[in-house]
Amino acid sequence: MAHRPGLPKTGRSQQAQAAGLMIVRVTSGVYLFFIGLHKIPWLLDSTPLANQLSSWLSQSTPINRWYLERIMPGTPLFARLVPLGEMLAGVALIAGFWTRLAAGCAFLMVLNFQLAQGAMWHYAYLTDATGLPYLGALLALTIGGGRLPLSVGEKVKRRR
Repeated sequence: MAHRPGLPKTGRSQQAQAAGLMIVRVTSGVYLFFIGLHKIPWLLDSTPLANQLSSWLSQSTPINRWYLERIMPGTPLFARLVPLGEMLAGVALIAGFWTRLAAGCAFLMVLNFQLAQGAMWHYAYLTDATGLPYLGALLALTIGGGRLPLSVGEKVKRRR
């Protein structure tokens, strides 16, 4: 029976969508984990983050200047939370554990960095895979990432 618009999709179509989102989940998780791993030195020294924020401030637009001025006092705390948050969210996405929550938190972290950088106000943002496409992938997982194949969370639910 062919799928008709307005009717729910069933069977293979749902499985294909779930498999596609699972691939997005795992690849996004791997990327996020290694981005966080690269920031491990921040745990002991917040100077690299402070320098990056200062650099962005010197080139800022009024919108991201306002944002940067509010977050810069928290640099020592953010320098510790960001690598841990990125690595934990990455592992959760790879494993499929609390996928929607992990993707939502990752979405907010990435969005914060992109706002601070002012990246969203440039054409290159639309063509950079770490820009709009990555935010879109994380938002898609936040909305529809529950109960995907090869998910730790799904295995726990099935045992009950």
